[in-house]
Amino acid sequence: MTTNTTTVKKTQLTKVQQNLANKLASSLATQKPLTEADWNSAVTDENSAYNVQKTFTRLKKGSVGGYKVSLTSKETQYTFDSNEPLYGAEMENNFLRAPARVNLSDLMEPLVEVELCFRAKEDLNPNDTLEDLMNKTTVAPALEVPDSRFKDWFPSLSKYMVMSDGAVSGLVVYGNEFDTNKFAHVEDLEKVSATLSLDGKDLKSGKSSEVLGNPLKSLQWLVNKLAEHGETLLKDQRVSSGTFVLPPNLTKGNWKAHFDNGLGDVDLSVN
Repeated sequence: MTTNTTTVKKTQLTKVQQNLANKLASSLATQKPLTEADWNSAVTDENSAYNVQKTFTRLKKGSVGGYKVSLTSKETQYTFDSNEPLYGAEMENNFLRAPARVNLSDLMEPLVEVELCFRAKEDLNPNDTLEDLMNKTTVAPALEVPDSRFKDWFPSLSKYMVMSDGAVSGLVVYGNEFDTNKFAHVEDLEKVSATLSLDGKDLKSGKSSEVLGNPLKSLQWLVNKLAEHGETLLKDQRVSSGTFVLPPNLTKGNWKAHFDNGLGDVDLSVN
């Protein structure tokens, strides 16, 4: 695979961009949402948006535990006027082992997504083929809970605000991990189906092929995009790779995602 060696410039933030990063951190701490109209002229390109995200990430407590990839279907890319996915850093304490329990009051405007979560068994690099990524990772069924520091964010938030806001990072709940090469072929990762339910009632079903055709392609995209930004996906970092279904709002109740191919279930109780 030919990789893009263009490196995103690590330019100094303008005063208004620094203020946006500060306000995002304050919103995360206070749960007082921002209004996009107050900031839509602050960030007008990908480079500055990811630099705001990096600053916002540094202002969070704890260390980065991995990443999430958003806009991995044609439908969501169209919705947010983007021609490629977006990524956001996820803090280590926001990756939760299932079964998990969270309080809805600790979140702002959360959704819930059905995903596969990969974990790197060693550092990953842009030269890795899809077969390499199979051998270098584990995979787990997952529920991702995207959340935003902007009010009324879905589906109207601009892509540059989504980037700035950590790709609306929230929580990732993951189930049992398996070596990804439990799948015999790369193409088998395209054939995973999952059903999302709430309090025992099935809500939505979807397939892994919704994620760029194959979730491993989402992981590969991320590894290459991080390299463009001068960063590496490190050993033991996790990646929530993209949703199988258009996400509903997270509400109180007992959420479950059931996956086939022997991947099992993921349970999340919301109080």
